[in-house]
Order: sequence, then C-alpha cells, then structure tokens
Amino acid sequence: MSVATSIRDEVPVGGPQETYQDTLGWLYRQRRGDRPRDPERMRSLIRQLALTMPPRSVHVVGSNGKGTVAAMTAAALQAAGRRVGRFLSPHVEDFRERIAVDGEGIPPSFTLRFLEDLRSRPEVPEATFFELGFALALEYFDQQEVEVAVVEAGVGARGDATMALDNVEAVVITNVALDHLRSLGSSLEDIALDKSAAIRPRIPVITGCRGDALSIIAREARQCGSPLYSSLATPELFELPEALREVSPISMGVRRSNQRLAAAVLRVLRLITETAIATGLQSPPLPARAERFLVGGCQVLLDGAHNPAAATALATRLERPYVLVFGALPGKQAEATLRPLEVGAGATIITRAGEEDTPVSRLRRRRFIADPLQALAYARTLCDPGDMIVVAGSFRLAGAVRPFLRKSVSLPARVAG
Repeated sequence: MSVATSIRDEVPVGGPQETYQDTLGWLYRQRRGDRPRDPERMRSLIRQLALTMPPRSVHVVGSNGKGTVAAMTAAALQAAGRRVGRFLSPHVEDFRERIAVDGEGIPPSFTLRFLEDLRSRPEVPEATFFELGFALALEYFDQQEVEVAVVEAGVGARGDATMALDNVEAVVITNVALDHLRSLGSSLEDIALDKSAAIRPRIPVITGCRGDALSIIAREARQCGSPLYSSLATPELFELPEALREVSPISMGVRRSNQRLAAAVLRVLRLITETAIATGLQSPPLPARAERFLVGGCQVLLDGAHNPAAATALATRLERPYVLVFGALPGKQAEATLRPLEVGAGATIITRAGEEDTPVSRLRRRRFIADPLQALAYARTLCDPGDMIVVAGSFRLAGAVRPFLRKSVSLPARVAG
C-alpha cells in the first residue's frame, strides 16, 4: 500500500461534502488534451506511485455491453465467496459506480485522501482523468485485499490505460462496432485490430464477435498462442445455467447475450459453480441500461445507447410509437446513432448531452431544447397517460436526467439492457 493507506472510513464529520466534490471537480478537469493514448503512461504512473496489481484479473474490452458483462462476472465471483474488485467506465451519475469491492462503491474518503495526497506531492503526476481513476482503483483494490479484479477498458485496447493490467487470466472482447472512430480507426477491421491488442500470450480469449471481426480476433489469438472461445466454436460454454433458461422479459435480447458471454467467461476461469454463475447473471442491471421509470403517468426508458449498433439493438425492442429525447457528445456518430431510434418515434427532441450542443442537424422536424430536463418536460407534454418517452444517445445525457427520474417510480425492466 503506497498512497492512501488504511483508509476505511467515510468522509469525516468535520470534512464537508463539498471538499470531496471539489476534489472530484479537479479530477474531471484532468483531460487528455493532445497527450497520446499510450499504456506506457499508465505503467509509468504505476511505478511512480508504487501501486500493486491484483493477484488475478479479467480484462473486458469491446464496443458495447462490456460494463454489463464485467458487472455480471464480478457479481458471480462474489457469489462464489471471492473478494472481487470491479472497475467500470463510464459512470452515469456517481463516480463511485466506477470502483467497487464486493459490489460496494469506493468510499468518498478514500478517493478524497488519495487525490489530496497526490496533489500535495512536489511533482503532481501528469496523468489524465481515466489514468488517475485506474490508479485509484488499483490502490483501493490493494488496500481491500482483493483476490480478483474485473476491469473494463475505457476506449479500445491498444492505447488504453488498462493495458497496463498484469496477472490477467482471461481477456473478454464483447463485440466490435463503429465507435470512437477518431481514436480507433474508421472501419470495423481497424477497430477489431485495436481491441485485439488486449490479447495476451497464452491467455484465454472469450468473445461474442462474429464475421470479419471474429476472423481478425482469431488470427491475433493464434499468433499469441491464446485459446479462443466463441459462441460459434464452443457454444456449450455460452449456454445459460439451467435456472435461467426459461424465457422471460429480463432475459431477452441484449441482456441475454451479455449473460451468455459472462457465463462463458466464468466457465473458462473455472473458479466457481454453476449456482454462483446463475446468481451473478441475475445481478441488477447497471444504471441507464434500458432502465424504466414512471413519471406523471408516462413511462420513461433511459438508455446510454451511444453508437449506431447500440441504438439499433435498442430500437428493435422498443414499443412504438414513443417520444424520443436524444443527445450525443461531440465527436460521436450522432446522426447514425439517431437514425434507428427515430424510425419508431412519433416526435424527436434534440438536447445537449454535455456542455456543448449535440452535433445533430437541427432539421425542421426536430425541436432543439438545450437543457435535458426541460427537453424531458416538453416530451411529457406530448404524451398521453401510458405513453413512452425514450431518453438515449449518451451516458452523459443519462447522468443529467437520472437524478430527477430516480425521484419518480422505478419500474421493472421489460426491455433488455
């Protein structure tokens, strides 16, 4: 333990919550800018802070579903009695969603003191928000004596900070879709090759990919001497536990695919029983994964679908018609992501997902309301009781409206997330 040792308490009574929020504000401001995406930066930070790697780890990369697969995998390992660390990205509403041990988010006091210690050093490490967050997770996992860490990559793999992870016992590549084109490349082949960089020599690779992406991953796995498990080649590994085989709304669609992939990962690891696997696969969905609320008689479905593949998967399972509230961050494929969602929409409202306007053409048939909560309020005026509003396009947008939605009535999911 190196930086924030023996920190087990919450924010002290004498320390105001705003201090923690101010410190998080500093952390959020550590943007990448023109600094390169290179895991060697993370390795340098790990050496500088003398951080310790978890004894065993699972590395999860992919375009969509990697947070859900990581969460299910961690929950199942916890159900088997393992002490499990979980690192996810992005968070929706609360920074503590990113880092958890046995399902409990990192205490604000640990984050506060870790970052305060970092900033008090003569030379503050030049690191980005994501790199510092991963460093915080490693320190917390070490202090909490984590046995297994399940780590979700940020963007791609080749240049991602999580490539500094050691003691990897399984690599998961959930799928490959067009996303983060500026960083990963403009074609599915480029993106598949980037994500394949997560493959370690002789370490098992589990993937839900198909087609050309699977061919690229298979080639890279062969070159590394790594066994490859896919639903096409080893379908028995991807079978749901018997307790989950009965079809129900929560086990349909995307969530069911994620459950199958997590089941395969857990079987390859050979650490737990089928009972524990079934328990983990039934863990509650993460925030903004087809999350449903009831607001003033209207159903609101909140989903972070932020690329064309995720939007298409969501759109095929929605009840039509609905009112769409859509926002995307600059640099994203906003028009291509909007298109499949707008097909079933009776009305579309464009809003901001962050500080800047959503990069979507403001055509006459689309109303633009900058503030997300005001956009949601306007959408409600277009609905009769029982109608549905879909809020999608960005996890940042989901985080902006979820605090309000949580004050309403949450409904059981009927659309898979």
